Amino acid sequence: MEQQREAGSLGMWLFLAQEIMFFGGVFLAYLLYRHLYPGAFAVASNSLNIYLGATNTAVLIISSLTMALAVFFAQVGSRRNQIIFLILTMILGATFLVIKGFEYADKFKEHHIPMPGWFHWDIAEHPLPVGVLEHQVEMFFWIYFAMTGLHALHMVVGLGIMSWLLYKAWKGTFGPEYHSPVEISGLYWHFVDIVWIFLFPLLYLLGRHITPGH
Repeated sequence: MEQQREAGSLGMWLFLAQEIMFFGGVFLAYLLYRHLYPGAFAVASNSLNIYLGATNTAVLIISSLTMALAVFFAQVGSRRNQIIFLILTMILGATFLVIKGFEYADKFKEHHIPMPGWFHWDIAEHPLPVGVLEHQVEMFFWIYFAMTGLHALHMVVGLGIMSWLLYKAWKGTFGPEYHSPVEISGLYWHFVDIVWIFLFPLLYLLGRHITPGH
């Protein structure tokens, strides 16, 4: 059993290493284009709802705590607490996706969807600074939706995993002798949370002091 646990953990760490390289390519694209269009990225960042972004950051940080507690109670064999904290983790994950859905809806209404015929920056209400072009701002939103969309997809997968763990926990599968699936799934959940910890300052905070028109 211990050998199986170690093999499972190694497999998850290898998978997460691959995921780091995958997200690393997207982060590299962000850094390159931010270097090319710093003013445009600052303007576009200011159009994001920082309060929703900060709320989602707090939600995921709390979900990491509830996931860690679910792992702990699986290790000590507390079936009731396992179930409670898995449910709380799922509620927090779903809350994150709902808030992100509201953000996407706002961008849709503002015509900030980077697709032909959909993207339009309201220059009359929010004039662009000198030297900043609309297609440069649009590039920010291409990267924004790519990064946050991939992250949201990983969150959906995480909720699927949590549902399976909840079913198994309900049946009393996990205890001191066997709890590696909960531990391994916890690693995945923490990874998804950590990715957002990097996304939030990059997308919402950098250049926040620069306001449109200045």
